[in-house]
Amino acid sequence: MELGLFVEPQLGGSYRRLVELAKWAENNGLDAFARSDHYLHGETSAHATDAMVSLAGVASETESIKLISLVSPITFRHPAVMAKAATTLDEISGGRFTLGVGTGWMESEHEAFGLDLPPLGERFDRFTEALAYIRAVFDGGGTVEGKYYSLNAPSVHPAASDGLGIVIGGSGKRRTPTLAGHFADEYNMFATNSETLAQRIDVMRDAATGVGRNPDEILISVAGPGFVYRDDATHRKALTERGEKKDLSPDEYSDFLDERNIPHGTPERAHEAIQRLADVGVGRFYVQEFSSLEDVDLDRMELVFGALEGTA
Repeated sequence: MELGLFVEPQLGGSYRRLVELAKWAENNGLDAFARSDHYLHGETSAHATDAMVSLAGVASETESIKLISLVSPITFRHPAVMAKAATTLDEISGGRFTLGVGTGWMESEHEAFGLDLPPLGERFDRFTEALAYIRAVFDGGGTVEGKYYSLNAPSVHPAASDGLGIVIGGSGKRRTPTLAGHFADEYNMFATNSETLAQRIDVMRDAATGVGRNPDEILISVAGPGFVYRDDATHRKALTERGEKKDLSPDEYSDFLDERNIPHGTPERAHEAIQRLADVGVGRFYVQEFSSLEDVDLDRMELVFGALEGTA
């Protein structure tokens, strides 16, 4: 199982702190470092850097770790701009960048910055065309004639290296995994129960096979928190505090986390969630930190990743 750190800079955090976290992840042997692509958190404005620009900087200050945007809304950038930024980042990173692409969803940031957020059906239509457009650019050029986007560039340089891929992420049961099967190199979703994961993966695999792709070559990844503690007493206290927010007892909240394959508990117990995810075909787990970059506790992260690796 590959492991990655996934941070949320729209909650606040400087570029220098982003680099510090990426270097920590690289130096601690993680496979990937990912960041979200948002300009606001709800109605709140924080020190939110741009995903593509900041990751280009991170690429120049790291050497080996894979860098991922999870995910960049098509409502933020025309697919020409997104594809060109990605191939440039691919060159800067030496083939370590993966472009995450999504429909866009947060109304508040679109309203605040004057960005159009079409109805969901139209966003998915645009998403489908954008994916075909980006894939054509990555492949060195081509022609795409769509309702919303068109490309007429037989030759585009730089073309993507073998390392540049596309992540498609989302919680949809059919359309998102179908698009992942058609276009993605990585299919990402939030942690959920094993049955739902298996159903989505089956849809993705069938879609990939249907267009002549090998589904085994598509990385399946899951993002979620890691609630790891050194002893049972501390774990129990955390279950009580977190469970109260959902009107659940500690045992009920523990079952809630187990059902969704969210690592929690002592290191040995937390590692069991990773094993369950591997059993349904997940190849990478991102520990998602829902906090400002300054509040990411690297001592705690060391414990979390040690548990997930099975070494803590």
